[in-house]
Amino acid sequence: MKHIIAPSILSADFANLQRDIEMINNSEADWFHVDVMDGVFVPNISFGFPVLKAVKKYAKKPLDVHLMIVNPEKYIQEFANGGAAIITVHYEACPHLHRVIQMIKAAGCKASVALNPHTPVGLLKDILADLDMVLIMSVNPGFGGQQFIPQSLNKITELRKLANEINPNLIIEVDGGVSVSNTASLIKAGANAFVAGNAIFAASNQIQMIADMKNIDVSLQEI
Repeated sequence: MKHIIAPSILSADFANLQRDIEMINNSEADWFHVDVMDGVFVPNISFGFPVLKAVKKYAKKPLDVHLMIVNPEKYIQEFANGGAAIITVHYEACPHLHRVIQMIKAAGCKASVALNPHTPVGLLKDILADLDMVLIMSVNPGFGGQQFIPQSLNKITELRKLANEINPNLIIEVDGGVSVSNTASLIKAGANAFVAGNAIFAASNQIQMIADMKNIDVSLQEI
C-alpha cells in the first residue's frame, strides 16, 4: 500500500479555510487531518464541531479526526455525525480504552489510538488486534511547528514488529515534525501514514510539496 499523506488543517489559513480545503482536494493528499484540542488534555484549544462540519461540507477526502481531549467517549457519536471517517483517541486519556474503541466502531468509524512520546508501544499489545490505526506522536501534542523527536523512529520500528505478529494491516501514522526530509526514514521504520502541517502550508508550492511527500524515494537517506 502506498503511504498516506494527511495535511493538518490546524496549519491552514483560517481566513481562507475553504481555499485551503480545495487545495487539498486537488492535491495528491489522501486525508484531511483534524486536530481537536480542549485546553485540558493539551495546553491549547483548537476547534470543535462547527469547524469540523464546515470542513466536511467541502472536503472530498476522508476526515482523520484526532481527539486531544479528556473524556473523548462523551463525543464519539457527535464526531461521527460531523463527518469523521477515522477517530483517534489518546491512550493516556482513556482508562477504559477497549470500551471507547468499541464505541468508535459502533459509530461507523475506523478506530485509532494515539501514543504520546513517553508512552511505550507495548501497552497496546492487548488491544492491537481491534485497531485500524495507531498514531505515534513524534512531538508533544498541543502545538504545531515542533521538532521531530528522534526516539520516535525506534517506537515505530517496535510497533511495526508487534503489528506484524498481531495485526499486519495496521496503519501506523506519525504526527509531529514530519517533512519531506524525514519521510523516507519513517517509511523504512514501518510507518505508512503521515500528518504534515507546517511542512505543507508554509511551502511556496503546497500542492508540489504534497506530491513530493507522496512520491518520496524510499531509497533516499534522511537529509
